[in-house]
Parts: sequence; structure tokens; C-alpha cells
Amino acid sequence: QVQLVEYGGGLVQPGGSLRLSCAASGFIVTFAAMGWYRRAPGKQRELVATITSGGSRNYADSVKGRFTISRDNAKNTVYLQMNSLKPEDTAVYSCNAVYNSREYWGQGTQVTVSS
Repeated sequence: QVQLVEYGGGLVQPGGSLRLSCAASGFIVTFAAMGWYRRAPGKQRELVATITSGGSRNYADSVKGRFTISRDNAKNTVYLQMNSLKPEDTAVYSCNAVYNSREYWGQGTQVTVSS
């Protein structure tokens, strides 16, 4: 059974950092396309960052240079390192996996950037 569990959200001041984790089970992350998405209050869900099975990374323009997506094959986990956080980064962040032509989502974790 495929499962994605996110960790690491919370409250942080502007300019601060957080690292989100997405622990996967039921498949191997190196064989999937993995991504992080977010949904801010009153807005549609948007792509934040993706990493393909081959290791290619893609970022939304709004987070380029500040966020980094990575994976740890030994832990079967995907990370999103978020630096220089801004209030507009406040959202529920969700982990996404596309594996064997099926799409899976985690439950989401809240990130709030506020002073």
C-alpha cells in the first residue's frame, strides 16, 4: 500500500528556514516522480518543486534560489529545504508521487511564515 507522510511544518519568522520531509512506503522514491505542492488560503494548489526518477529538478519561479528538493534513497524520503521564507510562502504543503501511472498524495503539513 502506497503511503506518503509529511513532517516538518510549523511556524517560522520571515527569513527563517524549515525542512519538510515526505516519508514514502509501498514504493521506492527513486522509481517515481516526486513533488511538493502547496495551497494557500483562498488560492488554488500550485506546484512548488519536483524531482524525477532520473534526478532532474524543477521549481516554481517564486521559490527558485530559496527552496531545494532532494531525496534520500536509503530513507526512501524526499525533502524540501526552504530558506529565506516569506509570508507569502504560508500554505499547506503536500507531497505528491506519480508511480506506475498512478498519483498519490500525502495529508499535508501547515507552514506559517509570520512575525
